[in-house]
Amino acid sequence: MPLQKLQFRPGVNRETTSYSNEGGWFDCDKVRFRFGVPEKIGGWAPTSGATFLGSCRDLHPFVALDGTQFIGVGTHLKYYIEEGGAYNDITPLRLTTSAGDVTFSATDGSSTITVSDTNHGAIENDFVTFENAVSLGGTITATVLNQEYQIVEILDANSYTITAKDTDGATVTANASDSGNGGASTVGEYQINVGLDTTVVGTGWGAGTWSRDAWGSGTSLLVEGTTLRLWSADNFGEDLLFNARDAGIYYWDKSSALDRAVALSDLPGADATTPTVAKQVLVSDNDRHILLFGCDAQDNIGVQDPLLIRFSDQGSLTTWSATATNTAGDLRIGAGSQIVCAVETRQQVLVFTDVSVHSLQYLGPPFTFGVQQISENTTILSPKSAVAVDDSVYWMGLEDFYVYTGQVQKIPCAVKSYVFNDFNDYQAEKVFAALNSAFNEVTWFYPSGDSDNVDRYVTYNYQEQAWTYGTMTRTAWIDRGIRPYPVAASNDGKLYDHEFGNDDGSTLPASPISAYIESSQIDIGDGETFAFIRRLIPDITFTGSESSSPSADFVLKVRNFPGSAYSNSSDDTISRSATVPVEQFTDQVHVRLRGRSFALRIESDGEGVQWRLGSPRIDVRSDGRR
Repeated sequence: MPLQKLQFRPGVNRETTSYSNEGGWFDCDKVRFRFGVPEKIGGWAPTSGATFLGSCRDLHPFVALDGTQFIGVGTHLKYYIEEGGAYNDITPLRLTTSAGDVTFSATDGSSTITVSDTNHGAIENDFVTFENAVSLGGTITATVLNQEYQIVEILDANSYTITAKDTDGATVTANASDSGNGGASTVGEYQINVGLDTTVVGTGWGAGTWSRDAWGSGTSLLVEGTTLRLWSADNFGEDLLFNARDAGIYYWDKSSALDRAVALSDLPGADATTPTVAKQVLVSDNDRHILLFGCDAQDNIGVQDPLLIRFSDQGSLTTWSATATNTAGDLRIGAGSQIVCAVETRQQVLVFTDVSVHSLQYLGPPFTFGVQQISENTTILSPKSAVAVDDSVYWMGLEDFYVYTGQVQKIPCAVKSYVFNDFNDYQAEKVFAALNSAFNEVTWFYPSGDSDNVDRYVTYNYQEQAWTYGTMTRTAWIDRGIRPYPVAASNDGKLYDHEFGNDDGSTLPASPISAYIESSQIDIGDGETFAFIRRLIPDITFTGSESSSPSADFVLKVRNFPGSAYSNSSDDTISRSATVPVEQFTDQVHVRLRGRSFALRIESDGEGVQWRLGSPRIDVRSDGRR
């Protein structure tokens, strides 16, 4: 029998069995499709050696008028401005006490310091910076006290504990001479309450931080620190507006030399109707209106309306009261129980509620904006699970994927069962969508069934309509733009350039990326006869490899029945031997395999390896019926 060319449909299919998906791919990790064939994805490396505190849930890139490149980095603990690889803490302050309000007490032999401050309003893990304190008399010096601390335990409404440390972070233990209280001039600067890193399911005792309320009591999901901390951000010119979901709206002025951000309502000249709480902030690119979604109404400041949209006067940070002489105003969506998110495209802003999709468009005077429902009975999984690709928007819903291209449609998904049957619904708010425009990919990162953190991804190539999936830990992502590579946040407190090199740069030195793809079963004569495979002719390119001798393993596996295990396999390494003038590699591999069906697997775990599959051939013949 002549050589048989192995050609497969692009994309992985897990909606059928491997046996019925003949001619397709069935399993993969760290692989994408380009020009109809699979290839290993690119590597990643940290943008710098610096780290941030907390789990990053939002990244926003922007450029100042002088060309300085920034990335807003929002974590569950803080908000940073990344510049040149350094993280500048601009977390807003919630409270600054008067001199003498704060006092300290220490115990000989203990590093625990009790801080007294009436009605401090802090919760566990909040950050506070002390100034003007004096030594307690021993090892707890003024230098030890006058720095930023993270609160360890809330004792009551008037006191909490911290762990004494030196300026390098090493623990300091008090001695018998530490009998003072820090003096009469101590000032405490409290940053806004931190959010949760993991969604707390339900209400009642145990929801939120420990001992917030009495046993058996309900807990409001809008109380600071009881909901997963998600951020939204948009630049206002060269400055930045950002919002902690269901909490405050803040403004950072680039000219402030990286000082802390301030509440929008505290800006000089802000009118009395300036919103103080919202679900998301967005700046309309074409008309420079600040849009706030799920915010408080101008006649009911401080009380959040989850379906209300408000917009400022054009080009203004501080004018929110709607009058006949400005363009400020509001709109309220009538469908659903809350606005989940809003996504801006070139022509409009798509607003998602929990059950519908609406189009928000700039109309000009006298109405400024208009909103129209474009779909109902749709779902969206999380505030970060939608992403715009030009005028299209892709998002992940409950058990389905959707796209808007003028109308809302479900995307046929060949791996839907694989994704949603092993998915942690309780941590669905952590799902986020990532655009990798260089490869025409939208990726959703999500937590698998046994994980509280994002550990998997599913990717849709919207040009080739092909699906892949794999394992990876990321918490936020931005596409290339002001930076030459896509940038993603990991749970190790670092940002990573993706599609950078071929290896995993999260280790030092960088480690190889294990990648593979495996086909569905192939048979002869619908499996009526056995197949005998005696030779494999590989076809693969290693273009882009950094290794001087890259290789990948070709694995042929056979079995006799769809439900049986693979009975035999042959694993051979295909290596590149020359690159000029034509790439050369292992010419053929001799095997001896017999079975009713066989599968092909390509895998690599070498350092500096990049590969793309071509059209390999096998020498196979019929070998009888038993």
